[in-house]
Amino acid sequence: MATNLIVRNIDPALAHALKQAAALHGRSAEAEHREILRAALGQPARRTFKEALLSIPDVGYDDDFNFRQN
Repeated sequence: MATNLIVRNIDPALAHALKQAAALHGRSAEAEHREILRAALGQPARRTFKEALLSIPDVGYDDDFNFRQN
């Protein structure tokens, strides 16, 4: 069951840092907030499909994926 959490009286510099971190990671400020809480409380994070694809190293050549018929 999901719970809503409201955080009040956040320092504007902290809110700005949260938004910058979220942009860097390609997610919303709300999703970044959830990830920070998840990391702080020790629960494993669930990666999105996009995050999993972006974590694949850029190695090899595109030709490696060409279909070859023998």
